[in-house]
Amino acid sequence: MKKLAKIAHSRAGDKGNTLILSLIPFEEKDYPVLLKEVTAERVKKHLAFHVKGEVIRHEIPLLKALLFTCHEALTSGVTTSLALDAHGKSLSFALLEMEIDSE
Repeated sequence: MKKLAKIAHSRAGDKGNTLILSLIPFEEKDYPVLLKEVTAERVKKHLAFHVKGEVIRHEIPLLKALLFTCHEALTSGVTTSLALDAHGKSLSFALLEMEIDSE
C-alpha cells in the first residue's frame, strides 16, 4: 500500500457547494493504477467527513488524468460558509492521503 501522493498530484476548485478535485499522475505509466484504484466510491468514502453528496468520476485519457465532482462538499457554499477552508483547497491534500495498491 502507498499513498496517492507518491504517484500523483491534485488540485481543487469550487463552484458553490460543489468541489472539483483533479488527480494527475507524475508519470503516465501510473494512470492505469489510478483508473483501477481511485473509484468514485473510494473517494466518497475517503472524504466522507467533508463530502455529503454524490461523487462523480470523470476520466480524461488524453491528459492521463481523473476529475472528481464532489457534491455537497463545502457546507453551504463558499460565499456563505464560515468554514476555515471555504474553497476546499486542502481537500486535494486529503485526497492524496488515500492509500492504494500499487507496485
